[in-house]
Amino acid sequence: MITDQLIIKGEKQQSTYTKDTASESPKRSIAKSISWRIVGTVDTIIISWLVTGTLSLAFSIGLVELVTKMVLYFFHERIWNSIKWGK
Repeated sequence: MITDQLIIKGEKQQSTYTKDTASESPKRSIAKSISWRIVGTVDTIIISWLVTGTLSLAFSIGLVELVTKMVLYFFHERIWNSIKWGK
């Protein structure tokens, strides 16, 4: 079955490749940024709480980290979408 997929080139595979080379929309990048930052911020808050022992300080660190890393991730994604290497 795997060899069939590697050897046989159908129209569906070619159109999938063409679709993959298209960059994603800014709205999708924003949605990905937000969902990833939720995961990352919860992680940062937990680690900050374990290190500092203070929940309010952990939330403060998490809030700053949430904003800065969401913006950085958005621009990181947009830059990578403009690079053709690996597409």
